[in-house]
Amino acid sequence: MQDIVRVDLAERGYDIVIGPGVIAQAGARISALAGRRPVVVVTDDTVAPLHLPALEASLEGAGVRRNGPAIVLPAGEKTKSFAHLEALLDDLLGRGIERSTLLVALGGGVIGDLAGFAAAVALRGLDFVQVPTTLLAQVDSSVGGKTGINTRQGKNLVGSFHQPRLVLADTGVLATLSRRHMLAGYAEVVKYGLIDDAGFFAWLEEHGAAVCAGEPEALVRAVTVSCAAKAAIVGQDERESGRRALLNLGHTFGHALEAAVGYDDRLLHGEGVALGMGLAFDLSARLGLCGAEDPGRVRRHLDAIGLPTRLGQVAGVTWDTQELLGHMAKDKKVQDGRITFVLARGIGQAFTARDIDGREVAAVLDRAR
Repeated sequence: MQDIVRVDLAERGYDIVIGPGVIAQAGARISALAGRRPVVVVTDDTVAPLHLPALEASLEGAGVRRNGPAIVLPAGEKTKSFAHLEALLDDLLGRGIERSTLLVALGGGVIGDLAGFAAAVALRGLDFVQVPTTLLAQVDSSVGGKTGINTRQGKNLVGSFHQPRLVLADTGVLATLSRRHMLAGYAEVVKYGLIDDAGFFAWLEEHGAAVCAGEPEALVRAVTVSCAAKAAIVGQDERESGRRALLNLGHTFGHALEAAVGYDDRLLHGEGVALGMGLAFDLSARLGLCGAEDPGRVRRHLDAIGLPTRLGQVAGVTWDTQELLGHMAKDKKVQDGRITFVLARGIGQAFTARDIDGREVAAVLDRAR
């Protein structure tokens, strides 16, 4: 039960292999890609004891040449920093890597983003493979080539577009995720239905609980549909000059919420996206762009699954509307000083908008508290 989705970028295109047991096959697939080139695995200290042995056994079984042991970084969003990027690059250069070296990123979005950025800048560009181990990474961050780190000014403000050569999404490893992290990833799955696939959103309303429970067929379908949706958008707009901006539904609000809590575990990225999607639909309804029933439908589904739908559900945080607006003003999608929002004319009818009155945004944030 495996699917393959192609990201069509001409000579830089690549496959996303999806299904249980993919890591067991990783050695053969990476060997076919790497040949005799040396490989360096980058992972974190949460993922390493769970999935590194299986990956290393697969690489060894396929005769993949390694350049030293795996590099194991601290887990968590704060690892996406200049300090850890520098440490990773020092380690790689200290091993005497060459431009033929292939990096393999084994982990969630943090490891994928950081290792991908390191691959983009080390020796002016190394090939790399994504082996995402969280639902969020499998359906979103491992696909499309956006890599980077966070700064104190905001999230993902330093980075590069650098496409992987292969993505290996083993849905079987998601059984090791906590319920909270599984739900956080599910928020990104919902996003694809809300952008332009009302039928997929309706399917999730019926089968989302099975997806989050790890039911194999439902999980593979959800990951495959999500990856196909993102691959189609990336194929049309690789560097986010137009349609790709739709993938930021919920993220303008969500990134501001994450910044306000200092990127700590009071609010996971997917939880911020869930809250942000509700706020985006609230703003759309307030502006008369979508029906008044649409925000309620979105929140009912997210709430039924167990994701936060109100800012007050985030423990230990006092939200300040002006602070949140300030974080939005530093978002990477700001153009000519105007914040770019992804709004909706209904379920599955997202579009980008600027020139939104800040007072309207403030009113939505005030009500959400």
